[in-house]
Amino acid sequence: MKVLFTRLTLLTVLLLNGLVLFAQQTKPDDKYNRQEVMITVRDGVKLHTIIFSPKGQTEKLPFLILRTPYGVDGYPSPEKSTYIKDMADDGYIFVFQDIRGRYQSEGKYAMMRFSRDKTNAKAIDESSDTYDTIDWLLKNVPDNNGRAGMYGISYDGWTTIIAASDPHPALKAVSEQATPSDMFMNDDLHHNGAFRLSYAFEYAFMEEISKTDSLYQFSNYDTYDWYLKLGPLSNMNKKYVHGKLPSWNDFTKHPNYDAYWKEEALPSRLDYPRLAIQHVSGWWDQEDMVGPQDAYKALEKRDTSHRNFIVLGPWRHGGWAGGEGRNLGNIKFDEPTATYFRKEIQAKWFAWYLKDKGDGKFAEAISFQTGSNKWKNYSSWPPKQATVKNIYFRSNGKLSFDRPSAAEAKSFDSYVSDPSKPVPYRARPIEETYGPGSRWYTWLTDDQRFVDGRPDVLSWQTDTLTQDVTITGNVAAKLYAATSGSDADWVVKLIDVYPENYRKEPKMSGYELMIADDVFRGRFRNSFSKPEPITPNKVELYTIGLHGADHVFKKGHKIMVQVQSTWFPIIDRNPQKYVPNIFEAKASDYQTAIQKVFHSLQFSSSIELPVVE
Repeated sequence: MKVLFTRLTLLTVLLLNGLVLFAQQTKPDDKYNRQEVMITVRDGVKLHTIIFSPKGQTEKLPFLILRTPYGVDGYPSPEKSTYIKDMADDGYIFVFQDIRGRYQSEGKYAMMRFSRDKTNAKAIDESSDTYDTIDWLLKNVPDNNGRAGMYGISYDGWTTIIAASDPHPALKAVSEQATPSDMFMNDDLHHNGAFRLSYAFEYAFMEEISKTDSLYQFSNYDTYDWYLKLGPLSNMNKKYVHGKLPSWNDFTKHPNYDAYWKEEALPSRLDYPRLAIQHVSGWWDQEDMVGPQDAYKALEKRDTSHRNFIVLGPWRHGGWAGGEGRNLGNIKFDEPTATYFRKEIQAKWFAWYLKDKGDGKFAEAISFQTGSNKWKNYSSWPPKQATVKNIYFRSNGKLSFDRPSAAEAKSFDSYVSDPSKPVPYRARPIEETYGPGSRWYTWLTDDQRFVDGRPDVLSWQTDTLTQDVTITGNVAAKLYAATSGSDADWVVKLIDVYPENYRKEPKMSGYELMIADDVFRGRFRNSFSKPEPITPNKVELYTIGLHGADHVFKKGHKIMVQVQSTWFPIIDRNPQKYVPNIFEAKASDYQTAIQKVFHSLQFSSSIELPVVE
C-alpha cells in the first residue's frame, strides 16, 4: 500500500486568523503558488493540507485532491510531478492532505478506518474528513468552479473510493488506483486466507510504530533467514514488538473471515456509483492487483448511469505514475504504457468530468493485452466474448487441452512439503520490502526457473504452441489434491514459457513469466468463516481464483503450471497440522507433509482459461 515520496524540511508554523498557516515556499520557476493550511473538520481535529493554485489563473478551476498517510510536506509544484504533470499543464487547483493521525495532521490514526455511525453527527471516518475538506475548500479557496475530483494510488486509492462511497455533492469524479478491497481475501494482508507475513508485518510496523514512516531494522539482510528464525508467529509479540502494533494484534485476534474483516472490506461499503469512478489496476501489482477489479465488479451490479470504468495495464504497484512504462523488470512492452495512461486516459477522463473538455467517449474497460502488447477496449470486464476452456494436468509433466484418459485412472504427482525448508517466493536474498536495493517491486515478473530442480515444486507444460492462445478474463485453478497432514497451502502459478532460442531477445530464452498466480489455505476450502481440518490423504477439490489476465501465449511459446505448498516469507508457513489459530501455533505443530496432486479421469486437475478465439 506504499508509494514513496521525497520528504522536505518541515516549514515554519505561523498562526493567522484562527487557522494554522504555513509560510508559502514557491520557487521562481514553479507554475503554481503553494499554500499550507490546517483545515478543521466536524470533530474539531485539524488536517494538514497543501494547496497549489496556478499562477496567473484566468478561469475558475476544479479541485484535484489526494489524501494520504505518507506525508505531503515534500510534494513539489504539480507540473514537476510526472504522475500529474499532464493534468497540471491543463490547469487545476491541487490539494494534498495528511489523513488524520499521520504526519502533521491531528487526531488518532486507524489503519483502513471503519465507516462511521451516520446517526451521530460528530462521528468521523475518511469519507467525512473528505466531505469537510471539500466544503472548506469551496468556501475558502477563490476562483474554483464548484467541482472536485480525487485520485490516488494504494492507500491513497482507498481513501479515494471511500470518499466516493459517501461523497460531497461537489465531488464529481474519482480515479481510485490500486485500492485494497478485502484484506482477508486478497491484496495486502491475506490471499484466500493465507497470511502475507513479510508484507503485513513490515507495513504495519512502518505505519504504526510512529506518526511518520519508520522501517524495521532487521538483523539479517536476507529476510528469508530472519522470518525463518522467527519461528511461530506468536514469537512476534513475545520477542520483538510486544503488542505495540494495533494491526498485528488484530491479525492475531481475527484468524478467520469474521465480521471484523467483512466490515472493513469494500463490498460492505459500496452500493452503486454515486459519481464517475475510474478503477486502475496493474497486471503485476505486487500489492493491490485485485482490489480495483473487485471494486469495479461490486459497483457494476448497479451501474445504471454508465459511470463505472476500469483500466488494466502491464504495471507493478503504482507503475503508471512514473517513467514511460516500456518495460517491467525484464519484460518489454514495445510502447510507453505509463505515459499513454497519464496523458490519454487519466488526464482526458478528468478533463471531461471536471471541465467539460473533450467528447466524453470512454470505453468502459481499457486493457493493455500483454504478449501481443496492444491496448484493447471492451464494453465490460471481463469481456463476454471469452469462452472458458480447461487445460488439464497430465502424466509425465504434460499440460493439455485434452482431458485425462481412463488409462490415467490412478495418476498423481507428489512432493514433500517441509515448513523448515520453505520455497522462497523470489530468488534470494530477499531484501526487506522497502529497504535499499529491494527487488520487491518487480518480483511477480521474475523468471520462475529459480525454483527448477526443487523437489517440492511440481511443473506441467504444454508442447510448443502451434498457434497463439489468447486469454481475456478471470483465471481459476481446479486442483484435486490430498495431503498427509490436516492442513495445507496450495500455490498455483500459470506461466508463459518463452522459446529456448528466443531470437528477438536472446537473454529471454526459456524465460518463465508468471501470468496469473495465487495461494489458497486449505482449511478454508468449505468456508472462510469456519475453517475445518483436512482429512489426511483424502482427495478434495480446491477452487483457487488466480484473478484477471489479458495475455497472448504466442506461437512458439509453451504454457506451464507450477504447484507448491510454501511461498516464503510473503506467505507465512502453514504448520500442516490443523490448529484453530495459526498465530498461536507452537513450534512442535509444524510438520512435514506428503502432498499429492491428481490428474486422473476422475480427479482431473486443471486451469480454467477464458479463451478468446
